[in-house]
Parts: sequence; C-alpha cells; structure tokens
Amino acid sequence: QVQLLESGGGLVQPGGSLRLSCTASGIIISIRAMGWYRHAPGQERELVASIGAIGGSTNYADSVKGRFTISRDYTKNMVYLQMENLKPEDTAVYYCNTNARSWGGLRDYWGQGTQVTVSS
Repeated sequence: QVQLLESGGGLVQPGGSLRLSCTASGIIISIRAMGWYRHAPGQERELVASIGAIGGSTNYADSVKGRFTISRDYTKNMVYLQMENLKPEDTAVYYCNTNARSWGGLRDYWGQGTQVTVSS
C-alpha cells in the first residue's frame, strides 16, 4: 500500500503565502499523476492542481491560476503546492492525491488532509 503524508497548512492572513508538501511512501511500484484537492465546508471537493508523471504537465483550477504553483520531486516521491496571494475563499482542507501502483494494483490514494485558513 501507499501512504501520503501532507504538511505545511496553517493560518495565514489574506495576501500571504503557504507551501504544502506531500510525501508518498510504502510499497510503490510506480506513481502516475500527483495532485492537490481541497474541500471547503458546504462545497464539493475540487481539484486545485495536478502534475503528470512524465514531462510534468500541470493543470490548475481557474480560481488558483497565477497564484498557485505545483511542483514535484520525482526522486523523493514528493509533490508541493506553493500558494501565493491567498484569499479567504482558499480556506479549506487540502488533500494530496496520487494514482499509484502497489502490490494490489493501480488505484488512487489520499492523504489525511491539512487545514489551510486564510483570515485576518
């Protein structure tokens, strides 16, 4: 199995910055895309950003384009989300996600989530 561990959430003022990190560990045969989702109270979970396995192609939600940057360290099975110019509407629990192959086959894995709160 694959485990995902996030870190880097917290409380920040509007206009501030945070960097989320996620490490994949366990029995990993291969990892495809990695990404970040968020879930705010009363809303659906949404994709924030993703990065591909080969070539590092990226995809962003329209609401974060130009403010958030996703990156990946392929050698360490890590993914990062640099968040700039944070807004109150970015407040949510952020979840790391990956599509990975372990002994049980190919499937999606999720982290436990890290809270990001943007408030003055």
